[in-house]
Amino acid sequence: MNRLRIGIDCRYVRIGRHDGISRFTAGVVAHLPDRHDVVLLVHDERQLASLPAHLPWELVPAPTEPGEPFVARHVNRLGLDAVFSPMQTMGSRGRDYALVLTLHDLIYYRNRTPPREFSWPIRLGWRAFHLAWWPQRMLLNGADGVVTVSETTAGLIAEHRLTRRPVTVAYNAADPAAVRPADGPREHLLVYMGSFMPYKNVETLAAALPLLGADWTLHCMSRVSDADRSRLDVLAPGMIVFHDGASDQEYLATLRSATALVTASYDEGFGIPLVESMGVGTPVAVSDVPIFREIGGDVAEYFDPSSPSAVAAAVRRLEARWPSASQASVAQAARFRWADSAERVLQAVERAVADRAR
Repeated sequence: MNRLRIGIDCRYVRIGRHDGISRFTAGVVAHLPDRHDVVLLVHDERQLASLPAHLPWELVPAPTEPGEPFVARHVNRLGLDAVFSPMQTMGSRGRDYALVLTLHDLIYYRNRTPPREFSWPIRLGWRAFHLAWWPQRMLLNGADGVVTVSETTAGLIAEHRLTRRPVTVAYNAADPAAVRPADGPREHLLVYMGSFMPYKNVETLAAALPLLGADWTLHCMSRVSDADRSRLDVLAPGMIVFHDGASDQEYLATLRSATALVTASYDEGFGIPLVESMGVGTPVAVSDVPIFREIGGDVAEYFDPSSPSAVAAAVRRLEARWPSASQASVAQAARFRWADSAERVLQAVERAVADRAR
């Protein structure tokens, strides 16, 4: 294939600190093979701080602007052969380039609470969008190819017949970090990294702590509201440490001293914290849901997310085999590499260009 000029939609890269989609974008961009010419599409120059400095870039309107369905009018002027977007909402009308969109998961069809940082009109539209399947089908079929981040979601896309386009799996991954010694010290400490939305079910984790013993603590790393803090404290008085937005360094240091990372989510789109934790040698005890089975394989311990006693039993099982679980976790995490994901994304773009040419 001739050398292509490919735009990467980086408008979802967070300024200051990544969320999941922002990290996926930055991870893929940083590891793209050098067989095509890449142009970064941003809406704010501050986004460039999280992206490779050597790549050229262009300003494009923000994805939250009302004209997003017609953004192709701006992108067409850049002379691109193709565009890859880490979201499925990039406008496709009137484009003269191949387009590959990303559908990360279908979690908001089952849990329709939108991200809190959105304005109320966008939150209202978000809820309406997830009331039926046809808007999703319209978006995905407006592209030439679709990327998703797990085989679990690829299966759901097929089950609900969401697109006629080819679907490529490009896993989420975690940035490399130093591995802890499998025979090193560890504390009676559990780590939770995630939000406090209802489907995350952090209450079950809190209720499991007294069953483990008075010397156990649960470290919640994300920002937390006063209401969530009070509600959880009642379930495990004095046993929960709220970091209220830990830095990456604080998060990794806590992981390296912990017995396990835990999550009791009833549903999940992927689970980057699982990969991060296993990557440093801290095993995981998680809900028995399909996406966690895909990520944790035979290495993780699984439990019924409705049962605090099941959580405690899973942690005890990990304790009993901790050195081997730690070593096996590192090997399991190595399956998720940004270089592999970037290659799969680029293959999806190349296929989209070829399909469009035909």
